[in-house]
Amino acid sequence: MAELSIQEHKYWAKGDEAPKSLVIMLHGLGADGKDLIGLAHYFAQSLPDTAFVSPDAPFPCDMAPMGHQWFSLQDRTPEAMLRGASHAAGIVDAYIDAKMKEYNLPANKIALLGFSQGTMMSLYVAPRREEQLAGVLGYSGALLGAELLESEVKSKPPVHLIHGTEDDVVPFAVMEPAAKILSGQGFNVDATPCEGTGHGIDEKGVMEGQKFLLKHLK
Repeated sequence: MAELSIQEHKYWAKGDEAPKSLVIMLHGLGADGKDLIGLAHYFAQSLPDTAFVSPDAPFPCDMAPMGHQWFSLQDRTPEAMLRGASHAAGIVDAYIDAKMKEYNLPANKIALLGFSQGTMMSLYVAPRREEQLAGVLGYSGALLGAELLESEVKSKPPVHLIHGTEDDVVPFAVMEPAAKILSGQGFNVDATPCEGTGHGIDEKGVMEGQKFLLKHLK
């Protein structure tokens, strides 16, 4: 991790106290960790004993003059995106492992929250970890490598997918198939459409995400 110089953004309201759970927030293409850490204040209202960390993705965005990416989207074929996610998975895994050690928390007290490309990474990484995480909260993302899931799955954390019906970046239409595939593999999956919302997180999305995190981190 150190050699990639990953910048991390944190929200923890209780200072020197040790948190009882942790949410790792993975941002979308061209953004950075600051893009999601602002949501931590809202989630923390129901989760006062939960810390939030939001790392910058390790690679500079190759489609914009600023921001970061987990993998390139210049080639958006399923094969290229799967290769990119697979390559970045080791980085995300190492980060999760480092946070477990730093906060002295077991896997079942750590949840992943992703947005867009961060959701793609969360849905790729979490099922392939030996120890089951508390859950995956995925906003406006997609499931990559679905055809490999049956042979590669190692754990089945609960998943909540939230997607705007007017998303013009990652189409809303990908949410239902992802939920069906995960459910078919034995995952406990909820899927929430946000009517009229584009590629973003609205008030309903925050409220539904808050309930999911509260259920699985308490």
